[in-house]
Amino acid sequence: MTEDAPAPDQATGAPHPRETKQLFGQVAAEQEFLAAFNSERLHHGWLLTGPRGTGKATLAWRIAKFLLATPPRDDDGLFGAPPPVHTLDIDPDHPVSHRILAGAEPGLAAITRTVNEQGRLRSEIVVDDIRKLSRFFGMTSADGGRRVVIVDSADEMNVSAANALLKMLEEPPARTTLLLISHQPSRLLPTIRSRCRTLRLKPLSPEDMRLALTQAGAEMPDQADHLAALAEGSVGNAVRLINLGGLEIYAELTRILESLPRLDRQRALALAEAAAQRGAKEQFELLLNLIDVALSRLALTGATGASPIPEAAPNEAEILVRLSGTPQQARKWAEVAATVTARMRHGQAVNLDPTALVLDTVFKIQETAGQNR
Repeated sequence: MTEDAPAPDQATGAPHPRETKQLFGQVAAEQEFLAAFNSERLHHGWLLTGPRGTGKATLAWRIAKFLLATPPRDDDGLFGAPPPVHTLDIDPDHPVSHRILAGAEPGLAAITRTVNEQGRLRSEIVVDDIRKLSRFFGMTSADGGRRVVIVDSADEMNVSAANALLKMLEEPPARTTLLLISHQPSRLLPTIRSRCRTLRLKPLSPEDMRLALTQAGAEMPDQADHLAALAEGSVGNAVRLINLGGLEIYAELTRILESLPRLDRQRALALAEAAAQRGAKEQFELLLNLIDVALSRLALTGATGASPIPEAAPNEAEILVRLSGTPQQARKWAEVAATVTARMRHGQAVNLDPTALVLDTVFKIQETAGQNR
């Protein structure tokens, strides 16, 4: 892994979650955790779920900082129990804040994918990553303070790692809180899910998205509504779209849809060749995702009788309604979406020529548009 590459738990172009100063749009999740803390029945395992890029990792680091900087409520002291706490905010000058920013907090362990013997980032969290926690618990057990473990993301654990973590959830060390970040909780062992309390984060509103992007140092584009529609309430998605020119790619894809069923072949070829350029792997993957989005929005338009709001590209609503104006047409688009997605992912897995893969996908979409006339 190169030195300038983002960490496994960091979105490209965004600050690391431990450096994020504010969490926007997730007041309900924060208050749910604080209610449990104030009740003195704090669960030892928490599963933070919700769409990617909605702040799950940021919330996990906020909770970790809060727990490590806040004395346990059973340490009542001379004047009885302290009053209820109403915020997770911790003074940035607090020693715990400084240690966490420096990566030197002894009461915190962050589990992510690690590099292998060849120096390459693994595709999953392996059992040795989880077993390191035994040493962490042993080193910090003497001081009697809190300990916090963040697993980002729990979805990336292989079977052996998941089973090792399950044992810790079944017999958690004293004063330890495990925070599991999950984008797809259905991929986790049912026994892991059953031993955790769930905090669900919701997609961000356009205003919260704007605030979060400003904090991340990303410049909000002029087409803010288009970005909000494509990002689907995810700051991570929004940053990726901004950095990779996603709005322009989707607008071009929409113009190709506008030409159907005749198909503007020159425009389709230009889009395919741009995605296949050397060093454009991320743009290629983004294009495949945006094709998924376009097909989903076509199916939704026909099923509901109205195009999604807000638009994700100029004149998108008119184009979607023309191509998918009935439930019958919606079913066709839903079927082709499943077929096309499977073909694209298979082609990607076996390293098919990107240009040919994109064009094959566009021709399949053209065929469906002709059948839907």
